Parts: sequence; C-alpha cells; structure tokens
Amino acid sequence: MPPRREGPRPWIYRDRAHAGRALAALLAAYAGRDDVIVLALPRGGVPVAYPIARTLGAPLDILAVRKLGVPGHEELAMGAVAEGGVRVLNQDVVSHLAIDVATVDAVTRAQLPRLEDQETRFRADRQAAPRQGRKVVLVDDGLATGSTMEAAIASCRRAGAAQIVVAVPVGASSTVARLKVLAEEVVCPETPAHFRAVGLAYQEFERVADADVVALLSAASEGGR
Repeated sequence: MPPRREGPRPWIYRDRAHAGRALAALLAAYAGRDDVIVLALPRGGVPVAYPIARTLGAPLDILAVRKLGVPGHEELAMGAVAEGGVRVLNQDVVSHLAIDVATVDAVTRAQLPRLEDQETRFRADRQAAPRQGRKVVLVDDGLATGSTMEAAIASCRRAGAAQIVVAVPVGASSTVARLKVLAEEVVCPETPAHFRAVGLAYQEFERVADADVVALLSAASEGGR
C-alpha cells in the first residue's frame, strides 16, 4: 500500500528509502522468483530500489543512463542515452525548440563518456546483471519527462528482457500514460493532478552521493544486513 498521509502535509514520502518500501509492497507478485532482477537508474533510483530488491529477494544492479539536456537549459531533457548504445529523443522538445541535428549529436557525444564512467564507477569490478530472458523491474525516484526511463526501457529491450516493469513512487500522469505503452507494467502509486517536480513528493530529497550508491550496490551483492 502507498504510504498513508498524515494531515495536510505537502510531501508524500519521508525519503527515498520510505518510497522504496511503499513500492515493494505493490510488487509482491514478483517476490521469490529467480527470473526477476531490479535495475536502478542512478543516482536517485538506487536508494529506492535497494529495499525493493531486498523485499523481492532479487539481484540489484544499475542501468546506466544520462539525460540529454537542452543547451542553456540543461534541466529540460530533449532525450537520453543508456547503456547498450541506446539513444531516445523527445521529439516534442526538439521540434518546439527547433534544436538541430548537430546540436543533438554534440550533446550526445558529451554525455557518452559520462555514461561509461557511470558504469565503471558504480559497478566497480562487478559484472552487469544479465537482462536476457529476465523480468526486469526498472526503478527511479520519480518521473517528470520520462526521457531517462524511456531510454532504460529501450536498453532492456535491446538486451532481450522478457518483461519490463517500471516502478516509481511518483510521476506526471501524462508520462506514466506514455510509458504504459512501452512497458508491460507501470507501478506508480502517486500521480499528482498538478505535478511540478519529483522532489516535491519527498520530505528529504537531497542529492545522492556516489559513495552511497556504491555502498548500497555492495550491500545488495553481499546479501545486505
């Protein structure tokens, strides 16, 4: 069940771990299965995914993905790149802002080394969890434009995933609707009528440190505590 609201507070979840526990309860059908893996979008998706993987008894890994920000307005995504050579574009943003192909390609080239660095830094010497024939639960801390999640879905498809479940604590209703066409299932208990930003759903929404990501992935690989 989603977390109960206690009075007229503006936030839904105390922190990402709280959101992860709430999502884990909604994913009980995937518990105890040896064909399920949980893939987190770094960085913010990792502390959400950790309690999910623990509850389901499933392996936890990252799926490296980088947003392609509009030059000069980097918080606005015009697309994303993901491991496996995947790039997706938000054609509405690209067309509306008349962003040319050369600009998109330049931003893509700038992000590819950062994508590779993300894989190396967070996985350390661990092998990537296999996707082929698996039921993949993709986790992030929320959905705004959904570009990075769309790239993650495409990456899993290319890697041969048998089923893709998107699990996020909160998201824009239009984005959730779009992703339902791309994934077999989308679990998103909160779609605020006037969605403005993912962080507004959390009481604590601090930037996740690289060290925290590494520690959670290490704990998951060792069985946690």
